[in-house]
Amino acid sequence: MSGAGENGTQKDLLTFPCDFPVKVLGRTGEEFRVHAREIVERHMGALAPDRITERLSRDGNYLAITYHLTPQSREQLDALYRELSASDSIVMAL
Repeated sequence: MSGAGENGTQKDLLTFPCDFPVKVLGRTGEEFRVHAREIVERHMGALAPDRITERLSRDGNYLAITYHLTPQSREQLDALYRELSASDSIVMAL
């Protein structure tokens, strides 16, 4: 089994800590922006403004926010994605 560790699970392709961009998509508005950042900072700690980039959709209805993170473990990253995915105000997290 290629890429499998001793316990039969696939080896992590990332080495932690690492630089890792997380993109979050939601409806344009301050409520979405604040909510998404609260989730990210709950898992990753406070972020400097230069670690966050934003891009509006062509029609201006959606906002894509990219957080440039440094997760310390796969578990930390997985917990972040679980909470982002569970939020009703977040359309997608990549």
